[in-house]
Amino acid sequence: MDQPAPLCSADLALLHLGRRLQADGYHFITSTPLTHQRVNARAANQRAKSLCDVFGWSRPFAPGLLSAAELQQMQQAGIVEQRDGLMSSSVRWSSLEGLLFVHSGFPTSASDAVFFGPDSYRFAQLIRSHLQHDYAGIRRAVDIGCGAGVGAILIGRARRDAQVLAVDINPLALRMTAVNAALADVANVSISVSDVLDGVDGEFDLIVANPPYMQDPAQRAYRHGGGAFGAELSLRIVEEALPRLAPGGSLVLYTGVAMVAGHDPFLEALRPRLASAVHAWTYRELDPDVFGEELLTPGYQRVERIAVVALIVTRSL
Repeated sequence: MDQPAPLCSADLALLHLGRRLQADGYHFITSTPLTHQRVNARAANQRAKSLCDVFGWSRPFAPGLLSAAELQQMQQAGIVEQRDGLMSSSVRWSSLEGLLFVHSGFPTSASDAVFFGPDSYRFAQLIRSHLQHDYAGIRRAVDIGCGAGVGAILIGRARRDAQVLAVDINPLALRMTAVNAALADVANVSISVSDVLDGVDGEFDLIVANPPYMQDPAQRAYRHGGGAFGAELSLRIVEEALPRLAPGGSLVLYTGVAMVAGHDPFLEALRPRLASAVHAWTYRELDPDVFGEELLTPGYQRVERIAVVALIVTRSL
């Protein structure tokens, strides 16, 4: 089994900061960007007063708010930013199933931003449900477009004997996944650069993905799905994953769909790709209406709603 790559000094400092936050009982549930923006806009929330304000809400803080050790670890990790005479953190920490995940600070405007939000929680629930109801052995698994590493880490923790790969085209995402895996004490997760599955070989017993599914004019890696309504990458993942499933293996895909005139264009595009008798599949909406504010942006004039869906495809034995 491949061994996780050692962390650089900056990422080790980030890991130690995460462990310190765990020991301090830090807990933060990350909301949608719109909710985050509205809460931070309140007059009382212009400056951080707690660890959650600094590392959850991304609010600026005065140096005296944190301990000298915490501030030193932030500086060693290279995550301190200056803002109007105050400091701020370039990363956030979010809680999920008793774990902490480091990811990009708010707002996630950079082209290589590593996003974590409500989709991450729903993706985790989908993976947990699949693992609870699928008792097939998992020798090898991969999380495509791993981001902060949620899928890979949850699988690695639930199946300690499995070899789990976390792949992404974004080097910052891979660094954060490595820190998060070490913080979760998951030793069976390895990190690799890969455009979907181009950079890895062999078959997998489980393939999971939570790809970007929006139409983003800035084409940020975590957000832009490509195509008319953001579904291009999700379709590519299906096409590349199906031939790489081991007998009895499953693809678990969490993605979003722009619904147009009462139709699901993603499902319509999927049907011919899933027509083979070799594959059994299920498809369902997990949430019928998310990110409604996006309907006001260019490219979404004909979209009625954006739903998040789950596709599970299993190859016959």
